Amino acid sequence: MDLVYFDAGGGHRAAALALQEAIHREGRPWRLRLVHLAKVLDPQDRFRRATGFAPEDVYNKRLARGWTLGLGQELKLLQGMIRLAHGRLVQQLASHWAATEPDLVVSLVPNFNRALGESLRCALPGVPFVTVMTDLVDLPPHFWIEPEAGQHLVCGSGRAEAQARAAGLPPTHIHRVSGMLLHPDFHAPLPLDRAAERRALGLDPERPVGVVMFGGQGSMQMLRIARQLSDEPLILLCGHNAVLAERLRALRGPQPQVVVGYTREVVRWLRLADYFVGKPGPGCLSEALHLGLPVITFRNAWTMPQERPNTDWIRDEGLGLVLRSVDALPDAVRALRSDWDGWRARVARCENRAVFEVSALIERLLARAERPQAVDWIGAVAAARG
Repeated sequence: MDLVYFDAGGGHRAAALALQEAIHREGRPWRLRLVHLAKVLDPQDRFRRATGFAPEDVYNKRLARGWTLGLGQELKLLQGMIRLAHGRLVQQLASHWAATEPDLVVSLVPNFNRALGESLRCALPGVPFVTVMTDLVDLPPHFWIEPEAGQHLVCGSGRAEAQARAAGLPPTHIHRVSGMLLHPDFHAPLPLDRAAERRALGLDPERPVGVVMFGGQGSMQMLRIARQLSDEPLILLCGHNAVLAERLRALRGPQPQVVVGYTREVVRWLRLADYFVGKPGPGCLSEALHLGLPVITFRNAWTMPQERPNTDWIRDEGLGLVLRSVDALPDAVRALRSDWDGWRARVARCENRAVFEVSALIERLLARAERPQAVDWIGAVAAARG
């Protein structure tokens, strides 16, 4: 079984690793392969050798610097290039499937699902193709939902499920789960003496502590947040952004602010906090809410198009506050503190078991799948392109 991901942002790889770990912990007898889509499409690494960086690096560096303005227009350009290259993509991917012969393929990436599904159907007809959305809502057309791809679509929200129906996917191929894929560590008990650990970090155990996170790449926006909330104790998770971490450590304010570089202990740090501040990414929001943290997030011209619907969800469900500017943060924190019980009660209604629900879905699809037959995949691709 193949789990297809790429490294544009950190959510796609994180979702693949979460599903892999859940399947492993459940003891399912499946052989899993993590398939980096960029390496399949460019096995000779020509792009990196020609430019000096991987295709995802530009996007990730923009996230780290907070340069997200204009990404909506760039997405349309990328999708146009994918459509122009569709025939070649199908041929490359069909060759890969024919050589590796997976029994099932799970896509955790947007934009490429039509090519992934059509190529699999050409090379290995009958092998199930599953797309797991790592966004709460689709950004049509041709982002997650591709009716022509023969995909089973896993939706983590009611709105995504409605979008799938409206796009024409058969009801038998639409699968609603209870949220985004979270690593099994988020579901495991973690013995933690919060008061003692906070004291060890210099944080007052009696005062609400915020955790600031902008995904695996961090964001220079966190510097402005730290300055605006200099009167509040904070935990700042910087991900891979070492420059950001260094600059945050150089700040001095009246309250302690704990700066954390890349860590595999995100669960522990979130459990030490009382509320979340960060971008409206589906992964960050879902992790915080699952651990009981009301959220403060942002929506403005710099918010990426696929993340804007997440802010509507936060508002509609009463799970936190959505701000236009970092300047409004001090008032927002005071608003949370004024009704902790109400915010926490609403957040406690969020129950997410999606990673285990997807594992169970895969088991059902494998049980019903036809044994793949040897086919003339080159002829099938040529027919599809014709």
